[in-house]
Amino acid sequence: MLKLFQHVNIENEKQQYIIAKGVKKLGENKIVACHKLNYPYAVFYCHKIDATKVYTVPLEGADGTKVKAIAVCHTDTSQWNPKHFAFKLFKVQPGTVPVCHFVPQDHVIWVSKK
Repeated sequence: MLKLFQHVNIENEKQQYIIAKGVKKLGENKIVACHKLNYPYAVFYCHKIDATKVYTVPLEGADGTKVKAIAVCHTDTSQWNPKHFAFKLFKVQPGTVPVCHFVPQDHVIWVSKK
């Protein structure tokens, strides 16, 4: 199993999570992402994402907690800004590798059934 990231649980203690068996693809290419904006009521910025795959990812915490997360993989980053933090973090160039990340809890991903 892969070590993944640290997450703050309800008690505000960090714990390690691993990716468990059962990753499932939800959609590909026909995806709309909605990001919650900082307003006192629900306001989202939504946009279509091209060359992207979405997965449900089961995670298991060190204390046995089981959660499902949504991961997005951008398969074509060739048009992204070369100064994007993902390229600096992983020491890669645009268009060379997919960039995957988990979706924050207050964001929404829409996928097509077809």
